Amino acid sequence: MGEEPEEARVAVEAVFREERGLLLASLVRRFGDLDLAEEVTSEAIEAALRHWPAEGVPARPGAWLLTTARRKAVDRLRRDQAYAARLAVLQADAERDEAAPVTKVSGFGELPDERLQLFFTCAHPALAAEDRAALTLRCLAGLTTPEVARAFLVPTATMAQRIVRAKKKIREARIPFRVPGPDELPERLPGVLQVVYSVFTEGYAASSGPRLQRLDLADEAVRLARILHRLLPAEREAAGLLALLLLVHARRGARTGPEGEPVLLEDQDRGLWDRAMIEEGRALVVRALTGGPAGPYGVQAAVAALHDEAADVESTDWVQIVALYDVLLTLTPSPVVAVNRAVAVAMRDGPGEGLALLDALGGEPRLRAYGPYAVARGDLLSRLGRGGEAAVAYREALELAGTEPERAALRRKLGEVREGG
Repeated sequence: MGEEPEEARVAVEAVFREERGLLLASLVRRFGDLDLAEEVTSEAIEAALRHWPAEGVPARPGAWLLTTARRKAVDRLRRDQAYAARLAVLQADAERDEAAPVTKVSGFGELPDERLQLFFTCAHPALAAEDRAALTLRCLAGLTTPEVARAFLVPTATMAQRIVRAKKKIREARIPFRVPGPDELPERLPGVLQVVYSVFTEGYAASSGPRLQRLDLADEAVRLARILHRLLPAEREAAGLLALLLLVHARRGARTGPEGEPVLLEDQDRGLWDRAMIEEGRALVVRALTGGPAGPYGVQAAVAALHDEAADVESTDWVQIVALYDVLLTLTPSPVVAVNRAVAVAMRDGPGEGLALLDALGGEPRLRAYGPYAVARGDLLSRLGRGGEAAVAYREALELAGTEPERAALRRKLGEVREGG
């Protein structure tokens, strides 16, 4: 007896969510074309929606979808001989590019599936930076083009053009669907991790819109980081990235108030933090920091762990956090890291010391459009009783704020320093 239509639809969606990236990667690996893989994947899903309500969900739904999609791809290629000939050339190129089938990666063990190849293809340095995250969300997270467009706050047509451009680049440059060899991996892996981190950053602190957090995007980034870590279990920076995302995402329930307003770390109800997620993240930090030199994601995860372990802001180990930022500055020197370090110094040594460090960064061009820098200056000036200067800094931050909750919080800060002044 078949299932109810709604039950079958839910089952298809669950399978689609969990296995779409694997299904797509397998088809791309077999046929060498993203467009074809996406088309037959969609057709297989449509077939499942027709058959499963009457016949029931198969015991191995992923295998059913893969078999169906492969058959549809073969049918398409039989009908379109020119298309088939072009794919044959691409497939021959791919086979020549690989001296042997890639089943192991630099000692990382057997690959459980082919998604890793798709990760590296979507994050290939030949693609424009803005296209990499879009393609990753489209292919690996399974978001539709309109959903990806909403994530990047651009029109659907613009996003569709980006995705088409990226796929065209992959075809024309004959970018191989493969995992880089041991000599290439150290150079390429940071780009893959950066794409996932960028997706999470937009989810953690939306660049614009009505909400401070985009939990859907943050959840997808965590899911992608889990896949990467599972595929590269011995890669410590993959563990570090997952640890960082978990330790930060664990605070999601306390980061906004009843009206969606931002709640500062020092004011958050730590009882709302996700303790299971924190413990998972802490265990991953240990893995990320042992067995060799620390990487940037592992160090950032260690900072996040110190925040999550503390009972309150006052008991936080600011000495260790400043030391970790010192390490991070040597690994990835940037004005943003310097701002974060200055704030930590302010917590360790007092607002005057932190403000001096922030003011020393005032000539850095990259901070002119970085709202958190102006907010940090405003907060430290306010703590020092310099309300007029704090108001100037908050007004600068208000001009840069992208979300309405941020703007509302800054307007309140402005009101407070004016009243205090």
